[in-house]
Amino acid sequence: MLGHYFQHIGHPDEFKCPDLPHRPAAAMNMLESMLEGHAPEAVKLVGSSLGGWYATVLAERLGVRAVLVNPAVHPALLLASALGEHTNYNTGERYQFTAMHVQELADMELTAITHPERLMVLLETGDEVLDYRTAQTFYRGCRRVVVQGGNHSFNSFAAHIPEIIAF
Repeated sequence: MLGHYFQHIGHPDEFKCPDLPHRPAAAMNMLESMLEGHAPEAVKLVGSSLGGWYATVLAERLGVRAVLVNPAVHPALLLASALGEHTNYNTGERYQFTAMHVQELADMELTAITHPERLMVLLETGDEVLDYRTAQTFYRGCRRVVVQGGNHSFNSFAAHIPEIIAF
């Protein structure tokens, strides 16, 4: 939806949506490389679920702004029981999710948000994958938008695009 929005307003080059590697460390390395050389104030990340966690970590490390959509919180704990074969949602690639993946997520752990003004958090209470209250608590002090109902896909995303762009 964001890609279509940027296309519609005539700025398709301002939007990037890379397919991330399944390994958390490789995904973060890829994202950090993409952001290298960009002034923090010129960057805004949007991430959903685990991508929301990656965006959180990057906001803390690099000083960029980020909009988080039903973000995962403490993903090493969340995913420790998800070991085994999985399929990448976007690419269809099959891979083994191992203890190494969990350790890479643990290595990114944050205990608190140090600059809440850099983050906007969009939550839907009907998220069937993640308990929105966990993110609501962790991202205390951040700008938060809580929508009643919905699901993990964040059904009301299109309605929030203007707010995302304005943030």
